[in-house]
Amino acid sequence: MSAIEPLVSTDWLAGELAAEAGDLRLFDCTVFLRRPPEGASTAGGPYVVESGRESWAEGHIPGSGFIDLVAELSDPDSQLRFTALSADRLAAAFAARGIGEGTRVVLYDRAVNMWATRVWWLLRSIGFDDAAVLDGGLRAWKSDGRELSTDPAPEHPTASLSVQTRPEAIVGRAEVEAATTDDKVCLVNALSPELHSGADASYGRAGHIPGSTNVYAAGLVDPETHRYKPLDELRATFEAAGVTGGRIVTWCGGGIAATSDAFILHRLGHSDLGIYDGSLSEWVAAGLPLEV
Repeated sequence: MSAIEPLVSTDWLAGELAAEAGDLRLFDCTVFLRRPPEGASTAGGPYVVESGRESWAEGHIPGSGFIDLVAELSDPDSQLRFTALSADRLAAAFAARGIGEGTRVVLYDRAVNMWATRVWWLLRSIGFDDAAVLDGGLRAWKSDGRELSTDPAPEHPTASLSVQTRPEAIVGRAEVEAATTDDKVCLVNALSPELHSGADASYGRAGHIPGSTNVYAAGLVDPETHRYKPLDELRATFEAAGVTGGRIVTWCGGGIAATSDAFILHRLGHSDLGIYDGSLSEWVAAGLPLEV
């Protein structure tokens, strides 16, 4: 049984920080996706990627460090931006930040939780379950009237973190290609309805991976607070999209928003879950078919 619930509130976190819980590891996971200047092109998608480290330094939840998803947890040799490191390299990267046996981890971001859920999913993929996402992230923390800090990140000793890989958690293109003609697998697109329908072709070609349904990750949260909507409402949203059980693989533009869908599906009790790591960026680059 996990030592922490997968979603925690600002009240809960404030209590843990006040108690100075020595086993707690708190990280801001923010990455910013910026639209490039008009006419400029970007490889692998329609955005320029910018680390959130500078924003963290300007003000963060007290006691938090910054974990750099691109620089620390993504494969520098991949042509795609956010390709997960191998399980052993992930474990080493997390252990170096003090994450391991006997610790609890809380992750947050400055967007709609998807950067925090990405890091949560990476931890889950190597068998570390004592991690949680802060509901609403920094926006909720600030809206609750809580203070920010500019203190340096706390220093944690390197931890011991063993790998218990969940190979079903992160899947590649071959499994998704097979799933397009397999009615026992449900493919879920976490991108916007406009990208799903083909009205927006920001990834270079219009449409979605054949056979996919659409549950927009940003629609899972309250637009004002960025807290997740009630579970009953979220269950109804997924069921209305035909997501009811069996093997479920979520995808998006680069394997980020997909983890927010997968995170909620985990909270709803689904266990056979995977995210397509390369997602639409890889699919389009490979010239594979899309539906509109």
